[in-house]
Amino acid sequence: MDQMEQVVRIFPQKLRAMLMEAGTLRVQAEELRLRTGQPLLMKAGGEEWYLEGDRKGWKKAGGLKKSSPCYRVTEEDIRDTLEYMSRYSLYAFDREVRQGFLTIPGGHRVGVAGQAVLEEGKVKTLQNISFLDVRVAREIFGCADRILPWLYEGGQVCSALVISPPGCGKTTLLRDMIRQVSDGWWDKEQGGAVKGVTVGVVDERSELGACWQGRPQNDLGARTDVLDGCPKAEGIMMLIRSMSPQVVAVDEIGGREDLDAIRYGKNCGCKLLATVHGCSLEDIKKKPVLREMVEEGVFERSIVLESRGRPGQVREVLDRDGHCLQR
Repeated sequence: MDQMEQVVRIFPQKLRAMLMEAGTLRVQAEELRLRTGQPLLMKAGGEEWYLEGDRKGWKKAGGLKKSSPCYRVTEEDIRDTLEYMSRYSLYAFDREVRQGFLTIPGGHRVGVAGQAVLEEGKVKTLQNISFLDVRVAREIFGCADRILPWLYEGGQVCSALVISPPGCGKTTLLRDMIRQVSDGWWDKEQGGAVKGVTVGVVDERSELGACWQGRPQNDLGARTDVLDGCPKAEGIMMLIRSMSPQVVAVDEIGGREDLDAIRYGKNCGCKLLATVHGCSLEDIKKKPVLREMVEEGVFERSIVLESRGRPGQVREVLDRDGHCLQR
């Protein structure tokens, strides 16, 4: 079963039939968005597509189109989709919905939005959910090939920070870095095998491993242990104490507590693979905590991504002092 078939199967019978008859299984979609009263939108290949239809309903045997009139999502569609998806795990539904997303089999993510219910100033749950964003999980094996030779020094993994604007594939790149560091890889330039090492992943928002019932749906390598749904700072220390990783990987660092945990890991001899939102090394230095990390030399490599090309497109690789190693 391919990714699109997995995704279409999470929908209740009515929407599933509509999507299948419209030919969505033949399209490599990136996401499907459902908003009450608005067109059902599918993003694929950098373009937006809609289900053919009108305000009265779906057009039987309709296809995909780029403009209105088109089928509009109903309250019943949202409700039925949520009820159908929650049958995979009611406990996980209750636990995850307050974080704004669900993870379903295959590693696909469903973002949810609606009315927040607060308790002591914190989100307890969401109600009157009216918006769903189904993101199709796609692993791009080998997207880290280009930077792997620069990720090692003296045969050892370097701590590396992936700097990327939103939507440029930083998580996709980090995922492949984790897999190859864990499994080991073949260095063509040196003509030899690079041995894999133990990697601990703190997957706070289930975006790296896409765990479902505790098992990663994405391939993170044979020597990788995953702590799912745990805050990064706490998770880093837990993994170091319990699983003895040689490398720890986390997505989207930035808080003061992250810095303290990273310092702890460094003092324990662990290397770190991490990501952060930004356009350049100078850009992230504008943020006090990240500036401290850079100035302390926590990261031996900075990998800057660019917004054009395929996900994980590398613009440059910098060393600890900011000198360019590769463009």
